[in-house]
Amino acid sequence: MKFKFNNIRFLLSALAIIIVCFIACSSDDSTTETETSTNEGTVVNVDASKFLTNTSAVTITTVPCTLSDGTVTECYQIVTSSTPSDHEMGPWCPDNISDDASAGGIWLENGQVYDVDGAFIENMASFYNDTTWHMYDANGAIYTTETLEDCANAANPEVGEEYENFCVECLPSYVADLTQTYLLPITPVKQSTATNFSFGGPPGQSNGPTQRGIAFNGVVFDAPAPTDAILGAYTLAPFDDAGGHINLNAGYHYHATTGVSTQIAQEDSHAPMIGYAMDGHGFYAQLDADGNEPTDLDDCRGHYDETRGYHYHADAPGSNNFLDCLYGAYAE
Repeated sequence: MKFKFNNIRFLLSALAIIIVCFIACSSDDSTTETETSTNEGTVVNVDASKFLTNTSAVTITTVPCTLSDGTVTECYQIVTSSTPSDHEMGPWCPDNISDDASAGGIWLENGQVYDVDGAFIENMASFYNDTTWHMYDANGAIYTTETLEDCANAANPEVGEEYENFCVECLPSYVADLTQTYLLPITPVKQSTATNFSFGGPPGQSNGPTQRGIAFNGVVFDAPAPTDAILGAYTLAPFDDAGGHINLNAGYHYHATTGVSTQIAQEDSHAPMIGYAMDGHGFYAQLDADGNEPTDLDDCRGHYDETRGYHYHADAPGSNNFLDCLYGAYAE
């Protein structure tokens, strides 16, 4: 009888140990809504709460989706009016060659950011070594598009000579009713090979998305601006100080990240977060708190750390570029 009792006590003790071990192992699991540990390292989910949904400019819902690699998953569907709630849009074109930098936006050329002030407009013939440039009248007033029709005509690839030497300024009121819809995979799926963008990306086959990512205010980080075509028509379409401008199809969008839109500082002095790439991986500014760019970026401008998982860093503001490709599967 004593033998049987001791056996039972032994079995109960063993069972208790197994239960304790199971609970202990479960409590060591660091998986959360936004971060999981996999064989490939930390994977950080898209955090919808980071987006500025305090106005009707950005709404986010969860929808089923299929990624470019065939993964069936869930995505955040972001519907945006591309109207930033964290900064004003414009100005773009100064009125007169006497105006200072506060009256105009910026221009990106050869990796540099230039203020589009009156002096810049006045000196374009010297800047581009082409005497055809002369965008102002005898009183110094700068020729600027003034209507929606002017905006549409001047932005046309087949722009007429009547818009030669015009500063192209498309206004928010022209696209007030325009909305865009984007899908971000909630859980990023890293690929072994990169995908080029649909256009504006590096040479080779391009079959990925057009946009590079989305800022927290719902404005997209777009493909490089076609500056050669703009300048070839002897027009100038400046960006505002946030790196954005407007066209009638895309609405307001960014071509540079200049620190004006919302940035989320990182506790470890890493570069601030500025949004998400179209594959759901985090998107960060070019430089860290000490002014340094990471030295281990891959061909797409991405790298990995245990805090942020795989993520990207934007190209220099003057480069007219954000990312060179995507290493994650994107929503089709």
